[in-house]
Amino acid sequence: MVVLVGLGLLAVPAIAMIWWQWPVRVQTALPMRGPAIEAVYATGTVEPTVMVSVAPRVGGRLTTIAAEEGQQVRRGQVLARIESSDLDQTIEEMRAREQLARAQLERTRSLVEQRFVAQAELDRTRTEWLAAQAAARRAVVQRDYNQLVAPADGIVLRRDGEAGQFVPAGQAVFALACCAPLRVTAEVDEEDIARVAVGQTVMMRSDALPNRLYEGRVADITPKGDPVSRSYRVRVRLIDAPAIDAGPMRSGMTMDANLIVSRREGALLLPNRALKGDRVWLLAQGRLKRRSVVKGTVGTDRTEIVSGINDGETVVLSPPDALREGQRAHGIPASADAQSSAALASR
Repeated sequence: MVVLVGLGLLAVPAIAMIWWQWPVRVQTALPMRGPAIEAVYATGTVEPTVMVSVAPRVGGRLTTIAAEEGQQVRRGQVLARIESSDLDQTIEEMRAREQLARAQLERTRSLVEQRFVAQAELDRTRTEWLAAQAAARRAVVQRDYNQLVAPADGIVLRRDGEAGQFVPAGQAVFALACCAPLRVTAEVDEEDIARVAVGQTVMMRSDALPNRLYEGRVADITPKGDPVSRSYRVRVRLIDAPAIDAGPMRSGMTMDANLIVSRREGALLLPNRALKGDRVWLLAQGRLKRRSVVKGTVGTDRTEIVSGINDGETVVLSPPDALREGQRAHGIPASADAQSSAALASR
């Protein structure tokens, strides 16, 4: 029994030594070369470059709807009418007064020629006739306000009104797009706006069109930001912008936009999960060693490494905290999950 206990005590250090020297299994990967892209992330909305709202100048009840959403309209075309029976009566009244004033003018002119009345009376009746004419024209113009007409050639994007509905003055009934293709308006955080400039390339994607990638250029930047949202409006001109009614891109869609700040070809890229702060673990000749690196562009999946490691060196992915310098390890190459071609930075 004493001999067995002694042998057991001798086996404990041996087992501990074997466990200590036993190679740890780690997942590994090699650095890759590709473009490192630094970009500013923003969300935007697709909209027409030129959009016009059509609203009545006077309130009233809609009697006729003459245009529907998606319809092409011409300049001057009547889109809707508002009830105007009271104005019709006013026009008839003004025209009757104009006729009376004209007749009075003719009689006065005849009396002046016969020298029964003075010239001043003719001047007065002429003035009354001109005033009656102006009042009749004004009544016609006011009735024309009850017609909503297209201000330019375009397409009806939206209609907010039905026959019989009361519409207050100034409330838009139609939204028209005309004269120019679609564009994207993005909101850029004030912390990033200093890195945005006119002419920058913008790459965009929409959840509604997951298989499409759109390219554009920064067209203009609003000079004044929104103090509430702390953002600046940036308008992006689409390259090969589709027509407003062509699809599949449609006005109102939300776009995820990356405004390209810089692009470096052939950069050394590492998966983000290989980094512990500014350090990585390397596996060389079956042993682990830790090394400091200098990072460049930090992307969502990969990070640019400016210095610290070289091509062909094996790095450990998701290194455990228990790794030790010089520890023996067995590397398991990670599957080439995504040979990403870019490191895209949001800030």
